[in-house]
Amino acid sequence: MGGEDWELWIDALKDAELLTRNFITVAYSYIGPELTWPIYKNGTIGKAKESLEKSAADLNQRISDIDGNAYVSVNKAVVTQASSAIPVVPLYISILFKIMKRQGTHEGCIEQIHRLFADHFYSGKPIQTDDRGRIRVDDLEMHESVQSEIGTTWQKIHSDNMNEFADLQGYREEFHKLFGFGMNGIDYEKDVKVDIGIPSLK
Repeated sequence: MGGEDWELWIDALKDAELLTRNFITVAYSYIGPELTWPIYKNGTIGKAKESLEKSAADLNQRISDIDGNAYVSVNKAVVTQASSAIPVVPLYISILFKIMKRQGTHEGCIEQIHRLFADHFYSGKPIQTDDRGRIRVDDLEMHESVQSEIGTTWQKIHSDNMNEFADLQGYREEFHKLFGFGMNGIDYEKDVKVDIGIPSLK
């Protein structure tokens, strides 16, 4: 989750003279609101994020001779195996989805990465970054209208009104998709053969 592997890959590619001039490399990250920071940002995960940003700065120095650029893209919250296992974060994401879908600003993984490339890397304009050199694709999530409503909802949500204030169904569907479930046209009740040999291993 930190930046060491990123640096090793870019160094290896550069040493092998496989990087073209003006190339761009980007690593995805997430910060989120202060609401989740006690669990998410202030612990070991936060240290990994700091490592990633330091790696971007170090890489930019090492690839400056070929006019390369390394960026950290701070993305919107999405359902992943990692985020699902972090306390508080699934609840936050469920509330976030509910609000952003209602506002018409919700993006999944594909949509936000398309926006990253279309609006930042290949827009024909200079790449816009924050004061720490990061590209912010989490701008829709972190918009004041969204975060203000999340703060209000956080104070009144409880077990009995979850469906009113959080998109539990949407979260559940996204989680199932991670493992190949919830796909149309599949009979999940049907018996399947789980012990299947791999011919190439014989």
